[in-house]
Amino acid sequence: MIISKPAALEWRKFWTLPIAASLGYATAVMYVYSMGPFIEPIHQEFGWSRAQISSGITIAAFLSAIFCIPIGVLVDRIGPRRVGLVGVLFMGLCVALLGTATGEQSNWIFLWCLLAFSTLWVQATVWTSAVTSRFEASRGLALAITLSGASVGATIFPVMATWLIDSYGWREAYMYLGGIWVAIVFPIMFFFFRGAKDQSIAQKRDNPEVEKVLTGVSIADGMRSPALYKLIMAGGFFAFTAIGTVVHFVPILKDTGTEPLAAAGVASLIGIFSIVGRLGTGFLLDRFAGHIVGGIAFLIPLVACALLLIDGSNSINQSLAAAIFGLTLGSEVDVIAYLAARYFGLKNFGALYGAMVMALSLGTAFGPLGAGAAYDHFGSYDEFLMLTAILMGISAIALFTLGKTPTAQQHLDRKLQAT
Repeated sequence: MIISKPAALEWRKFWTLPIAASLGYATAVMYVYSMGPFIEPIHQEFGWSRAQISSGITIAAFLSAIFCIPIGVLVDRIGPRRVGLVGVLFMGLCVALLGTATGEQSNWIFLWCLLAFSTLWVQATVWTSAVTSRFEASRGLALAITLSGASVGATIFPVMATWLIDSYGWREAYMYLGGIWVAIVFPIMFFFFRGAKDQSIAQKRDNPEVEKVLTGVSIADGMRSPALYKLIMAGGFFAFTAIGTVVHFVPILKDTGTEPLAAAGVASLIGIFSIVGRLGTGFLLDRFAGHIVGGIAFLIPLVACALLLIDGSNSINQSLAAAIFGLTLGSEVDVIAYLAARYFGLKNFGALYGAMVMALSLGTAFGPLGAGAAYDHFGSYDEFLMLTAILMGISAIALFTLGKTPTAQQHLDRKLQAT
């Protein structure tokens, strides 16, 4: 890979930031990607339907979505560091508390409301805001590494949760999962996670480069842009279908007769290939039109849906579908974050990207619930896989119809004209 001099300078100065941010982002998806292995043991103990169990994710993601824009504004004002550090601690604690569920639906809802509060502080806005403020020439690759945290989570959390459940039971598994992750991630975050907005006012005044990265459109101008709503639609539809499928991927495979540990192993391919997808997408975003790269990436899952619908019990089809979903999951947030920074700049990135994170969160909230409800109603996941193919196609069209992205210089010119 050929790296330009400006890009090399960015990596030389800030190479630890995307790595720390990736672990922070993995924290944000811990409760999503660990859910699959917990569905069956919780069902056996409480007798709940899959939709009832999945409703926890719906609660957390929905409440998180409501506050996406306010959290984005907070990040714009106080910087992402303090928000992220608090979030990692809260998330670990709230995941551990899920192991104390009593079997009462009201108690389950209460525990997930607590977890919903923790998700506010670990949203994608926190991690991408810091990274986009430090990287410009190599922003696509830096965002890809940052958002590979979700790929890391999709790889290790299903297997880790399955092993912990088999070894200690599902209650202790939740407690160990939250505690182990905080013990690993928090020290790394404390020492290495710091964006440009985390500098003091004096440092910003002495460093004109900091002010330069904060150029961009106003919130009002951003809200009037058709690009904002196309990105919101693409992100929301994608999250609804893709996250719904991935959360239920282990049950989808088990319903075809696949053994639980084998199903978890196949599901882990999603995480492995999502790393490839993220890095590949980041490389392409730095070199080609972002809306074209994103549109193509959003079409890929149609093939995975077809493989599962044609012969979901075939191990080759299962592995190929997992790999394809992984490649796409390795691109969606990267594409949305990259295009948001390009279209709207960084001055109000937190607030405007927060609107897109809201759509992603709403999709995450209702996708697993929708998949579970489809299974409960139809007795299979086929109908949800068909819906996934349709909505993925619509998302791709929304990205294809975006125009060329403004350059950083155009954002700076807009700012100068406004003053």
